[in-house]
Amino acid sequence: MILVFDIGNTNIKTALVENEKVLHQWRISTDAKRTGDEYFSILKPLFKEAEIDFSSIEHTVLSSVVPPLIGAFVLVSQHFTGKKPLVIGPDMYGTLPVTVPQSAVHEIGTDLLCDALEAWCRYKKPAITVDFGTALSFTAIDQNGNIAGIAITPGLGTALKSLFSNTAQLPSVPLEVPPSTLGKNTIWSIQAGIVLGYKGLVESMIAQMKDDLHKETGADTESIKVIATGGLNSMLQPITKIFDCVDKDLTILGMVKACLYAAHKI
Repeated sequence: MILVFDIGNTNIKTALVENEKVLHQWRISTDAKRTGDEYFSILKPLFKEAEIDFSSIEHTVLSSVVPPLIGAFVLVSQHFTGKKPLVIGPDMYGTLPVTVPQSAVHEIGTDLLCDALEAWCRYKKPAITVDFGTALSFTAIDQNGNIAGIAITPGLGTALKSLFSNTAQLPSVPLEVPPSTLGKNTIWSIQAGIVLGYKGLVESMIAQMKDDLHKETGADTESIKVIATGGLNSMLQPITKIFDCVDKDLTILGMVKACLYAAHKI
């Protein structure tokens, strides 16, 4: 069994995975000011309720886009398992079947790397992963497993929060699919702009990325798989046919793959 810590800007996902199946998963808020002891105290009752047998945990793997929390979760891992986790980073990229551009080795988000790794291992075809998080990130992989490029824009929730924070009269509204783009009141109008506007953004970006992948790498546009992940992908899933697959656990499963490659078990 593998213990996974996926530290994002907004949430931290903790999961237990066995044979590529997520057995347990918890989501807690990210707070860079918390210590390892504080996170341990938050997770301990959750693990106790799930009756986790820590002696069955063979590996622990950690991915973080919040650098100050890496040390905290190394401590958390040691508290629970007595072992240091594998921290996904540039020093182990050479063990993976996907290639990171040299210009991005020290810049690419480890979450996006894991998205790309899982997509490549699953399909062995060119792919675009779309990760709906605090940022909305598109990662393109060519037919040889090379990460061809990434595009990043504010996520849906981030855009909505920015609109509310930077305007005097626009309210904070729930992220829901409106009846149409023709808003009849303020709430409907904002939902139309954010949700349906992002639908157009995602569809347009994927079409452009497919075209650019073909031009730059020769990838067959018809064979490019599009995989969505992240908490807010469910917002667009019912109103677009652009995704070939939606997998909320894509990043976690990619982290497990990275761990197994680093341990020479794949």
